Amino acid sequence: MSVPEPSPLPDDLARLAAAHGVATHYRDGRRRPVQVDPDVVVRVLGLLEVDAATPAGRRRELAAVAERDRAGVPPGTVAMRVGGPARALPGARRLIPINDTDGVAREVCDELPGDLEPGWYRLLSTIPGAVSGSGASEVESTLVVAPAQLPKAPPTWGWQLQLYALHSAGSWGIGDLGDLREFVRWTAAEHGAGALLLNPLHAPSPTHPVQPSPYTPSSRRFANPLALNIEALDAYRLADPATRAEVDALRVAAPGSDSAARVNHDLVWAAKRAALELLWRSAGRPAPRELPDGLRDFATWCALAERYGGRWTRWPAPLRDPAGSAVAAAREELAPRVTFHAWVQERCAEQLAAVRATAKESGMALGVLHDLAVGVDPEGADAWALADALATGVSVGAPPDDFTPRGQNWGLPPWRPDRLAATGYAAFRDMLRAVLAHADGLRIDHVAGLWRLWWVPPGDSPDRGTYVHYDAEVMTAVLALEAHRAGAVVVGEDLGTVEPEVTDALAEQEMLGCAVAWFARDESAPGTPLLAPSRWPERAAASLSTHDLPTAAGFLRGEHVRVRAELGLLDDVPEEWAAAARERGDWLALLRGEGLLPAEGDPEPDERQIILAMHQLLARTPCRLKLISPYDVLADPRQPNLPGTVDEYPNWRLPLPATLDELRADPRVAEITSAFSGKIAPRSAANSTAFSGK
Repeated sequence: MSVPEPSPLPDDLARLAAAHGVATHYRDGRRRPVQVDPDVVVRVLGLLEVDAATPAGRRRELAAVAERDRAGVPPGTVAMRVGGPARALPGARRLIPINDTDGVAREVCDELPGDLEPGWYRLLSTIPGAVSGSGASEVESTLVVAPAQLPKAPPTWGWQLQLYALHSAGSWGIGDLGDLREFVRWTAAEHGAGALLLNPLHAPSPTHPVQPSPYTPSSRRFANPLALNIEALDAYRLADPATRAEVDALRVAAPGSDSAARVNHDLVWAAKRAALELLWRSAGRPAPRELPDGLRDFATWCALAERYGGRWTRWPAPLRDPAGSAVAAAREELAPRVTFHAWVQERCAEQLAAVRATAKESGMALGVLHDLAVGVDPEGADAWALADALATGVSVGAPPDDFTPRGQNWGLPPWRPDRLAATGYAAFRDMLRAVLAHADGLRIDHVAGLWRLWWVPPGDSPDRGTYVHYDAEVMTAVLALEAHRAGAVVVGEDLGTVEPEVTDALAEQEMLGCAVAWFARDESAPGTPLLAPSRWPERAAASLSTHDLPTAAGFLRGEHVRVRAELGLLDDVPEEWAAAARERGDWLALLRGEGLLPAEGDPEPDERQIILAMHQLLARTPCRLKLISPYDVLADPRQPNLPGTVDEYPNWRLPLPATLDELRADPRVAEITSAFSGKIAPRSAANSTAFSGK
């Protein structure tokens, strides 16, 4: 059945869409132009409170845009770079440093000077005629001044970890921040590892069922208490023996290392919440030293969720407004629960800080990098507290492509670009500050979302969406300023179909992109051959795989084909098997060509030798940051997450196939890390057949 062509786009609708950053056309994964259905454009404009449904409505909206332009109203937020040229801005009169920016108020005249220090400023402007009025008026906007570049990331290597998958004899059924500190000490001392990239440690809902995906959090501003090490808490150490015994009895056994083992997030949270409540009461129900607005709102949401359920859109209507009197009254009534959840977040902050301090004390060249998810659960704490800055009912995703012909709907609400600008990007800034508070680096999931996001209107399928553009100049300036203030490196996940301006902007600001072995091909050459390691990009964080892609063993065995075929996710299974065989052959040929495997005709290398050679190839690349995964080192064929599935596959529930102690003793760790550290690994059946190519 053929899909009907979209109807022609009226000129006034095209102009109105352009004025509000709504795309009327785009290029697909093959760079072919695609026109967006006018009805979709109208719906998305309506979500931005722009009436585009009728010619009369479009005339009114275009007239309002023209009036603002005539009046010379400055943007709600303006960005500049340190050392750049002065910027003409008619009406600009006064700059006032805000927050903790050093300096004093400064008079300006129709121009923003180029010698400003990095920071946030109030910008006061006088415009000659008010909108829909007469006479001069003063307007206030926000100026963000960011460094032109971030400091260059030191060349180093390290690990990418799914923390929940790490487990030790002392774990409560899930990897915790105590396990992480031990891991850091061990790998820094034993292998000279310089970095550690973690999965997002954002907060889930405190209610059951616990969302296992770290990429669908309740809040990106607060941390996941499932990662707490209970025994490391001062409250545990100071508790009386009877209380400690009661807490100890709650311990959840480690998930085990066999193929059937699963991390049970609900069981872990039930046990840890009970333990935390015992310790909090034992410590005298202490209240946090201070309760900033953000923490107050988050703790209030948690308390309300415990009473009314984890979906705030189903709460009594008065409680859906975080600034309303009903919520203030509920906060008083539920004060003990609000205090408890705030206390838990303080403990999370302490242990996150301890992990970062351990990395520094251990001599890591870079340290701990946290991952920032692209969005939040629409029923979660941030969606409730920051509803004014988010597009209600909208889901972000991706347009149709060769891999997902129907497109993707991630179920996450996007920022509203107009409200970000009007509020000085405060919500975006505060979120970045919260994650950077305990980070030496930050990975931005789907970094292209700083430029544009695919909006899917409520009730529509993902192919019935369009891109909404953001002010990338301001978005990247806020990111650069906050990373600069935190002394952090930025890694932008720029895989897949990414517009050239995204990659160029990352490079200009000394932010790293991503390079993944399975995608490292020369797209300009016939047959798109695999790239030689010397041709990988220098300004990148490189890895063999990611959490959404096959592990090394899974790739070599075709596990990614087998699992998807069994789940009915493939249309042409024989072709997928043939493609997997071709890709495996390409890799063996590349590794042989690099002298990392014996020449064809010699004894066929086994899986362990091939995985070692893959890592040796990764080590040869010029990429500034090289990351390895325990899943690859241990030859686990199971990838952490299988896109396109929810409960059909155990996404985010797979523990590593070895405990932390077993990992430390596994000879494959020494074999593979020696390729990056320069240390000579003990000889084994695997590395005795590594080839120099001579």
